[in-house]
Amino acid sequence: MKKALSLTLALCLLVSLFVGFGGASAFAEGETPAEERDLAILFTSDVHCAVDSGWGYVGLYQVKENLAKNYNVLLVDDGDAIQGEPIGTMTKGESLIDIMNAVGYDLAIPGNHEFDYGMDRFFELVERAEFPYISCNFNKGGELVLDPWVIKEVGGMKIGFVGVSTPYTLRSSTPRYFMDENGEFIYGFLQDESGKLVYDAVQKAVDDVRAAGAEYVIVMGHMGNEAECSPWTYGEVVSATNGIDAFLDGHSHDTDIVPMKNKDGDEVIRAACGTKMQNIGMLTITRDGKISAELLSWDSSTAAPKLLGLDNEASKVIAAETDELNEKLSEVVANTAVDLIIEDPEARTSEGKPVRIIRNTETNLGDLCADAYLDQAGDADIAFVNGGGIRVTLKAGDITLGNILKVHPFGNSLTVIEVSGQQVLDALEWSVHSLPGEFGGFDHVAGLTFEVDTSIDSPCVQDEKGFFDHVDESMPRRVSNVMVGDEPIDPAKTYKLASHDYQLLNEGDGYTMFKGCNVLQESVKLDNQVLIDYIVDTLGGSVNAGYENPYGQGRIVAVGAEG
Repeated sequence: MKKALSLTLALCLLVSLFVGFGGASAFAEGETPAEERDLAILFTSDVHCAVDSGWGYVGLYQVKENLAKNYNVLLVDDGDAIQGEPIGTMTKGESLIDIMNAVGYDLAIPGNHEFDYGMDRFFELVERAEFPYISCNFNKGGELVLDPWVIKEVGGMKIGFVGVSTPYTLRSSTPRYFMDENGEFIYGFLQDESGKLVYDAVQKAVDDVRAAGAEYVIVMGHMGNEAECSPWTYGEVVSATNGIDAFLDGHSHDTDIVPMKNKDGDEVIRAACGTKMQNIGMLTITRDGKISAELLSWDSSTAAPKLLGLDNEASKVIAAETDELNEKLSEVVANTAVDLIIEDPEARTSEGKPVRIIRNTETNLGDLCADAYLDQAGDADIAFVNGGGIRVTLKAGDITLGNILKVHPFGNSLTVIEVSGQQVLDALEWSVHSLPGEFGGFDHVAGLTFEVDTSIDSPCVQDEKGFFDHVDESMPRRVSNVMVGDEPIDPAKTYKLASHDYQLLNEGDGYTMFKGCNVLQESVKLDNQVLIDYIVDTLGGSVNAGYENPYGQGRIVAVGAEG
């Protein structure tokens, strides 16, 4: 499609490409008085720096502007906007905040990855934002850090918004950022084993915003539906509270829109919009009080701004932020003869989408990343790399700097520590404790092989924050036949373990068993540089022999009834 298309024609095509949108009437020409309009709350979540994929921020801006002809419109974000691609990593989130300002966001909540650049940086970005961040459970020493709720009045309607952030953040961001200099947690999210502290905080905020005059209450959550996030999933929060009209959610990257029952049996609409701007969520509140939710989906492989030739205020800001960055990121640094995967090359979901396996299955990209750590550490015995830190597939062909930054976007650093064989065994148990489900801390390994039996219940015991506490030795272990090189692991022996500071020093993904270990190398080089140097210097710039099998080299072998 030529960029010379008029904006009118482009918007007609844009309307025709909506999937699941309840009709094109919202895009009809004409102005409706504000006091007669229904309210459209557009929401995004887990954008992860997808500036120019799916709808992109330019497409989002155009949708918002066009809807505003006949709707009162608010735009909110449910977290994890500023991390995930090079534009986030290389500007520590600043470019994303500037883009969100240009698009015209009204409100946001912090997801777990809003904290990935450190607490000082988080507060700098909150200050830079021209919209408020809210959370009813993010606290320092028991005192809330952000406002728990706000009321937005538009067209005579008073809408109360309550923010809530998953306590899983303490494990899935960098734990050290939430600690003082003595390693004690000073920031938290009202985490406890029952979930009651979070439920009570949400209920208080809902009651308070109602008392302040809100006619409708919308909870903006970054909670998700994953089992590892229990007891703080959106379903658990909704069923333990009342007074909520709708729950806009993020974190688990799903696209479910489901009616739920609160503790009084009243219906609450829960809606999520996936990730990477493939969908824009839209919650509609009519003048007669009807509430509904739907997704505006963009299924084309070509991003909306490019396909439609959109040019608006957001595109100007994005161009300024990305032009210089893109030139550097397009530099070819290596090549691969095979696809290096994070998704199953064969399996598909019921919707026909690829199935992510990097967080519960060995893959050739997982092996490559672990090999890179082992190689670049020098004389380490073994290496671990968590699947949650490996974010994209590398397709066969040229590998650019941008490709590698997308594989490892978090800015973690190579670190080597001394550990006992027993600590390694405990870490492996923790790595597989969620199988067959996903776990961001599922480790890909180098220098080591093992078997895992998922028909055995995990013996790992978690503390109140969801971190590893200990292994219940009265139960059988899932992990067996652990070999370091050609020899069985010795629980009493000392090994040199290479990974990144996130897991080894900062208790990332709940790995507490390494606390107090002797550090041999600390934060030597960034994870993406580790991968570049391994491919370019050690492999000679080409990935081929040894990585042909997408399911890896058989380092993690499933056995037992469910193997």
